[in-house]
Amino acid sequence: MALNWFKYSSPASFYPLAGRLAPWFGVAAALLTLTGLYLGFFVAPTDYKQGEAYRIIFIHVPAAWMSMFIYLVMAFYAGLGLVFNTRLSAFMARALAPTGALFTFISLWTGALWGKPMWGAWWVWDARLTSELILLFLYLGFISLQAAIEDPRRAARASGLLALIGAVNVPIIYFSVQWWNTLHQGASISMSQGSAMAATMLTAMLVMTLAFWMYTIAVVLTRVRCEILERERHSEWVAEVASRETR
Repeated sequence: MALNWFKYSSPASFYPLAGRLAPWFGVAAALLTLTGLYLGFFVAPTDYKQGEAYRIIFIHVPAAWMSMFIYLVMAFYAGLGLVFNTRLSAFMARALAPTGALFTFISLWTGALWGKPMWGAWWVWDARLTSELILLFLYLGFISLQAAIEDPRRAARASGLLALIGAVNVPIIYFSVQWWNTLHQGASISMSQGSAMAATMLTAMLVMTLAFWMYTIAVVLTRVRCEILERERHSEWVAEVASRETR
C-alpha cells in the first residue's frame, strides 16, 4: 500500500509522526557520535604533518558541512512556505535555524582551535573563515527577524526572503579555497578524485557527519512539535492530543 506523504504536510498529521520518530533519531545520534569519536580519537592514525592536533577535524569538518547543508534545507523550506504558503514549511525553517547556527559556531570555534597550532593565529580574515562567519550572521538574522515581527506570517515571509538571498553565500563558502588564495587547506575529499585521507580517518569523519545529521533531525522534529503546539494551541486537535499524551 502506497504511503500518502501529502497527508503529513498538515501540522495535525505531522505532530504525532514527529513524536514517534524523534526518539529513534536521538538514539541513533548518540550511538553514532560515540562510534565516530572512538574511531577519530583512538583508532585513526596520527597525521604525519599535523600530529595529534589534526583530530579536531572529526568535529570541525562535519560541523562545517552541516552548517552549509542545514542552511540550504532551511532556505528550501522557507521557499516552499513563500510559494505555497504552507504553515509546516515555515515551522520547519524556523526549527532548523538554531541548529544550523549551533553547527556554524562549532565550526568557527573548532577552526580557531585548529588554526592556532597550524597557522599561529586564532583567526585570520581568510575567505572561507569570513564567509562562514557571514553564514552565522545570516542564521542569527533569520532568528532575529522571526523574533522581531509579531505577526507569524509576516515574520515567515521576511525571514524566508533573507534565507533565500543568503543561500548565495553557501557556494561561496564551498568554493572559496578554489576561487581565492587562502590559508585554509583545500578539500581532502573530492567526488572526482576520491579521498586523500586514510580509510579510518574518512570513516570516522563520515560517521560523525551522519551522527550530526541524526542529531539535527531529532532536535528539529522536537522543536517543530513545540512550534506546532504554540501556533495551533487554539485548535481542537491540540487539546485532544495533549489529553492523550498526559494519560
